[in-house]
Amino acid sequence: QFVESGGGLVQAGGSLRLSCKASRMITSVFNPSTMAWYRGKQRELVASITGSRGTDYGDFVKGRFTISRDNSRKTVYLQMSNLQPEDTAVYYCNTIAQDKSWGQGTQVTVSP
Repeated sequence: QFVESGGGLVQAGGSLRLSCKASRMITSVFNPSTMAWYRGKQRELVASITGSRGTDYGDFVKGRFTISRDNSRKTVYLQMSNLQPEDTAVYYCNTIAQDKSWGQGTQVTVSP
């Protein structure tokens, strides 16, 4: 359902912009859906964005990340700044209900 991209290796303090293309969601389903970014095997919730662009973030984000969406492209973004080694993980996107198939994710590695 989802194709995540934009991960990579950065030094602590660096930035990355992740993208998630909801290639198999039809527009009428994607647009009103609350979408979210998760990380790690436990699928820790990083950030979410509603259809009306209300946002919410995990406590650990502390103002460092910004989630956004482009409905015309069925794409959700995660702008990450001031990355720290503890942010190292595979990042995934899905609906907030996690009711769609997971993509492969994109690896983010932050070196000290």
